[in-house]
Amino acid sequence: MRSVLIVALFLALAGCAKPPSQTKNACAIFEQRDGVFNNWRREANKASREYGIPVPILMATIYTESGFRHNARPPRRKLLGFIPWKRQSTALGYSQALDGTWERYKRETGRGLARRTDFGDAVRFIAWYHYQSHRRNGIALSDPYNLYLAYHSGHEGFKRGAYRGRPEALNGAKRFTNISYTYARQLKDCSNY
Repeated sequence: MRSVLIVALFLALAGCAKPPSQTKNACAIFEQRDGVFNNWRREANKASREYGIPVPILMATIYTESGFRHNARPPRRKLLGFIPWKRQSTALGYSQALDGTWERYKRETGRGLARRTDFGDAVRFIAWYHYQSHRRNGIALSDPYNLYLAYHSGHEGFKRGAYRGRPEALNGAKRFTNISYTYARQLKDCSNY
């Protein structure tokens, strides 16, 4: 019996290691991650209820930031053009949260054991961050375009308009908005949503 439990645990953990195979379909993502301990639909819905951010926006944030890779990191810079060097930032995990922002989140929410590589923790962080964008900058909770710009530029950067004149931010906001709307349409057709 113990051996069966150990094998089941390893299989469950192995399923967590790679991203879902159909990341452009929200229903398929939730179907692929609907386990007892690793249930992404349940975690996304819980974060949505807690902070008021629609599930499609939460999922679109993860799609845009990490492609649903739990251990995503920015690429390393190259020293002399070929030697791997330091990373461009401290971003890590599903949410690509920076070290300082993640520490602030844990401190302010009392979630000291939260990990950026855990889907439930990351989706709750994203909901919290978008809610902070709403409080600080008056962005509607259902406005994917501006929520993304605030996520990308930071709250103060958004307030200053740091994204203006930055095509990667503006194009990213358009892509983010499109995938948010696509996920919203798909989730309307999902059962149990």
